[in-house]
Amino acid sequence: MTDTASQALAVRAVARPLEGLRCEVGGPPALTGLVGEHLRLLGATEARGRRDGEAEGRVTVAGGGFGPVTARVSWADPALGPSRDAVAAGAPPAAVDGVHDEATAQAATGVMAVHGRRDGAPRGLAADYTATTAGVLAVQGLLAGLLAEARGGTAATPTVTTSATRAGLLAVSQYLAATGADEGEAAELAPGGPPFTSADGTLFELETLDPGAWAAFWRALDAPADAIRAGWRPFQFRYATACAPFPDALHATTRTAAWSRIRQAAAASGAEVCALRTLAERAAEHDGAPPWTFTPHGPVAATPARQPAQPGRPLAGLTVLEAGRRIQAPLAAHLLRLLGADVVRIEPPGGDPLRGMPPACGGTSARWLALNRGKPAVEVDIKAPSGRRRLRELVAGADVFLHNWAPGKAARLGLDAADLGRVSPGLVYAYTSGWADRVDDAPMGTDFMVQARTGVGAAVRPADEPPAPSLMTLLDVLGGLLGAEAVLAGLLLRERAGGRGVRVDSSLLGAADVLTGPALRRAERAPAGFRRPLRAADGWVVAGDSCARAAAAYDVRGLGAGEAVELLRGHGLVATAVVADLAALGADARFAGAIAPDAFGAPTVPDPWTFA
Repeated sequence: MTDTASQALAVRAVARPLEGLRCEVGGPPALTGLVGEHLRLLGATEARGRRDGEAEGRVTVAGGGFGPVTARVSWADPALGPSRDAVAAGAPPAAVDGVHDEATAQAATGVMAVHGRRDGAPRGLAADYTATTAGVLAVQGLLAGLLAEARGGTAATPTVTTSATRAGLLAVSQYLAATGADEGEAAELAPGGPPFTSADGTLFELETLDPGAWAAFWRALDAPADAIRAGWRPFQFRYATACAPFPDALHATTRTAAWSRIRQAAAASGAEVCALRTLAERAAEHDGAPPWTFTPHGPVAATPARQPAQPGRPLAGLTVLEAGRRIQAPLAAHLLRLLGADVVRIEPPGGDPLRGMPPACGGTSARWLALNRGKPAVEVDIKAPSGRRRLRELVAGADVFLHNWAPGKAARLGLDAADLGRVSPGLVYAYTSGWADRVDDAPMGTDFMVQARTGVGAAVRPADEPPAPSLMTLLDVLGGLLGAEAVLAGLLLRERAGGRGVRVDSSLLGAADVLTGPALRRAERAPAGFRRPLRAADGWVVAGDSCARAAAAYDVRGLGAGEAVELLRGHGLVATAVVADLAALGADARFAGAIAPDAFGAPTVPDPWTFA
């Protein structure tokens, strides 16, 4: 970008990050539809350029003083290299084959394996999860390229490449990291888990982070004491293991209690319950809100002089303070770090307790490493006045403050956007929440409760299976991606609005709406048997979505998985083997070299994008 163009952009009042820009979207709608939708919501106008017969999506954004930035998005990269963290540990390059659509992407990357843990066998998600997350990654890459240009980065036309394969591997990265641990899982990997069913047929989710509330809830329903004790650990760790093998007695207990009694037990104990909503119920209340919002705060302020963007590191020179727990905010910050930002974690005195969550790799939680490696930490007691002063001092030198605290906590502590904006007028203040204050009487804003309340449980299962939220943390991961997307858009808006600070809000509810959007528009669930793998003698295979019905006519139970794939492909059908054990991903020929250990020994996945 020229100096004149930069000055023009700096003084122009823009309400949306991509106002005045245009985008051309071409390629398969399954890969590019969400990209175009998000670019339009961010203010770009779209020039149609669809070429539905092509295997690769291609999206270009330009105008408003910016040179063209292009995103290429495909089902699989022809050459997929290991992550920057793994390269530092000496990993070689890699190549990928056998992924042609959503079903084969889920099968090859381990998504089916993780989602199927509750059922004891790989299961396909009926929602297009890898394509959805790949679309968000493509938008992130475009925003990062535009931001680099706005900050005086390279004038060469940048191109960013991503894929459904990279998206799927990113989605399972925490589960994959655990396979390299020095110890076993904290809870058994075995079939089982919510939802529960009441005597009058209500399917529901249960949530509490307190073992006392868990015990009180079940005692109020007269559950056996030994089942209550045995059930807490798998329930507590289900976010980490994607399964929860409860004693059957707990399910039997809820089947003898009316829904009204179950709600009373939850209210008295401090636990929370949420009945599973249908897609029709969610569609009736959907407010049509975008997945993120942008609210400028404070006066126009000169953007602090920073190190310019670098090739492949468009956020180089920017500082992000992250005060996140669990998955959503830490993943958002992890993505910003991969884009070149300096990310500093704000942790409580004694450090983040999740660093010690088993299983460990080199003395640190493997799952924690998947989201937090490479982030230095500062311990701050935000409950104390001295700690809050320390946080404000850190904010004064930061570009982004990102958190996922409980609703109202920031305001009570005097750490909301308006408060910190007085310390740093150009701050991008990012809040990744559960509900974004959009749902009345909302339950606790955790992944599985949001899945239950928004119809995700119906969207991810075909019509011949009972609705059930996935125990894979679908919304935490997608919510983290949307959080990073919102931060990138907020940073670009800041550059284009004269350095004025921006509050950006994203949520798990927004993630649910993005994921279930196609199902809500169809107003029906996926057909029976959709994306259900075929059993082979030594594993599982899956056919592509367009030929699954034809593939079902072949009995492959007596064939090895490799032989079954060859048989189906020999008849002109798209097929691939299903990864059933994440520990085998590193040796899978489709990803040879792409899955490599970091300095702690935890397996890492390839970076989500390549910049050229």
